[in-house]
Amino acid sequence: MSFRFCVAVILSLSVTSCQKDQVYTPVNKPTPYKIEIPPFFPTMLNLPADNPMTVEGVELGRYLFYDGRLSGRTDPDSLMSCFTCHLQSRSFECGIDHPKFQGGHPFGLTSVLTPHYMLPMINLAWTNHGFLWNGKVSADNPSPSMRNLEDMAWMAVVARHEINGDTARVVALFQSINGYPGLFKKAFGSDRVTMKNIGRAIAQFIRTLISANSKFDRFMQGREQLTSSERSGYVLFMTEQGGDCFHCHGSEGNPLFTTNLFYNNGKDSLFEDPADRYSVTGNLNDVGSYKAPTLRNIAYTAPYMHDGRFKTIDEVLGFYNANLVWSPTISPLMHHITTHGIRLTPLQLADLKSFLMTLTDSSFVTNPAFSKPVRFPDEN
Repeated sequence: MSFRFCVAVILSLSVTSCQKDQVYTPVNKPTPYKIEIPPFFPTMLNLPADNPMTVEGVELGRYLFYDGRLSGRTDPDSLMSCFTCHLQSRSFECGIDHPKFQGGHPFGLTSVLTPHYMLPMINLAWTNHGFLWNGKVSADNPSPSMRNLEDMAWMAVVARHEINGDTARVVALFQSINGYPGLFKKAFGSDRVTMKNIGRAIAQFIRTLISANSKFDRFMQGREQLTSSERSGYVLFMTEQGGDCFHCHGSEGNPLFTTNLFYNNGKDSLFEDPADRYSVTGNLNDVGSYKAPTLRNIAYTAPYMHDGRFKTIDEVLGFYNANLVWSPTISPLMHHITTHGIRLTPLQLADLKSFLMTLTDSSFVTNPAFSKPVRFPDEN
C-alpha cells in the first residue's frame, strides 16, 4: 500500500507540473533575434531586459516604422510615420534634398517645425547616454516614459511638431487593421495592441539598423587599402595638432565615430535655444552643448549641426578650421579655440575630407532588410 501510495503521489505531481507548464508556456514563443556585433565594435548594447530582440518583434517594428497609419488616421492627407522623415537613402534622417521638407528641416502634420534638425538612425543599439540632440530621452530622466528608444514612438505620436495624434486612437486603429493583432500576438504573446508594444517593436527594428561596411571598416579588417590622401586624413583626424576630431567623434578603436556625449563646439557666443543640453541637466556648464553625432555616412546626412546651419561638408570643415567662437561654456576639448580653428592647409582639409568619405556605407542605405515592406499586413 505504501508503494502504491508513493506512485500515486508522483503521478499526481507530474500531472500538476504538466498542467502548470501548459498554463505558463506560450503557444507561439517568439524567435530570439541575435544582433551580430561587427568586428571592433563595442560589446555593450542598449538592450532593455523587458524588450528582448525577437524575429517577430523586428518584423512588426518594420511594418509600424513605415505605416503612415501610425498617425491614427487613414485619410491620405493625414498619414505620417517614422519613414515620413527618416529616409533610408539618407541614413534614416531627413536629408537636405527631401522632397517635402525644404532644406532638410522636417515639420509635423500641424506644419510646426521640429525644434532641431535631425540625427541619423545609425548604430543606435550602442547608444547608452541619451537620445536626441540634448539627450532628453535617457535612463536619467525622472519620467519613466522618457528613458529609451521604446519611448520615442508615443512621443512622436503626440508631439505637435510631428504626428500630433492621440495614442488611444492609434491603438484602436491598429487593433482594427486585419493582420496586425496576429503579428502582435506572435511578437508579444497577446493580440491586444498597446502603445507600449508598438514602441517596443519599433525600437527592436531600429536597433537592427547597423552600419559597418564602409571602406574604412574593410580597411580595418585588412580587406581594402586606403589611398595616401585617405591615410593622411586619418592621421589628421586622430591627432590634436591635426584635425583634433577624435576627442568627440571617437578615438582609435571606437568605430562608432561618436562618443554619444554632449559638447559646446564653438558655434556661437550667445545661446537662446531652449532645448540645448542645459535644458535637460540644469547644469550651467551645459549651455550651448549638443550631442556629437556619428560621422558614419556623413556624405548622406546634410545639413549639419543641430540647427542645420552648414549645408556641405566643406562648410563644416571651414567652420572648424577658422571660425570657432569662444563662449564661457566652450568645451575644454576645443583645443584650438584661441586660434579660432585647427588652421589646416587646403591640402590637409582635402585629405581630411577624403578620410571622412571612407565612412560611407552604401550597403546601409540600400539594405532590403531595412527598406519599406512591399505589402503591409492587411494587403497580404
